[in-house]
Amino acid sequence: MQDVAFAALVHGVYVVTTRCGDKVNGMTAAWVSQVSLHPLLVMVSIAPPRYSHDLIQESGILAVNVLTADQVDLGKRFGYQSGRKVDKLAGLEWITAATGAPILPQAYAYLDLKLVSTFPAGDHTLFVGEVVEAKILHPRAQPLVFKKGDFF
Repeated sequence: MQDVAFAALVHGVYVVTTRCGDKVNGMTAAWVSQVSLHPLLVMVSIAPPRYSHDLIQESGILAVNVLTADQVDLGKRFGYQSGRKVDKLAGLEWITAATGAPILPQAYAYLDLKLVSTFPAGDHTLFVGEVVEAKILHPRAQPLVFKKGDFF
């Protein structure tokens, strides 16, 4: 069944970033969705063992960086190693927006979120954040669509 879900459901590829004090981290995610218009709310699904999970819970902030169609390698950079052991942002240009979460200026777009709710969901936690700032950085680019073969 999992193979059918991977093949049938279309997702973008995102780097979810956060900052907690002097700790910054990012992780690749595909399970991101808008859940409300008023207020504008976005959901990110993250497994509890992920380093970002604890940082987001503690800090209450996160940003969703939407990757461009040619940024599979950037997605792999944030998905194949743990932020507990490696500074994934080292050597990359990044800025901050309203919440202070890292923004990747090379991304297609970003959504800067303030955490408003969390919900357990099977083996993941759903983090729901209110969008406090958002911008399309590269309007001529195309967002990256998740394909299992690119990441597994």
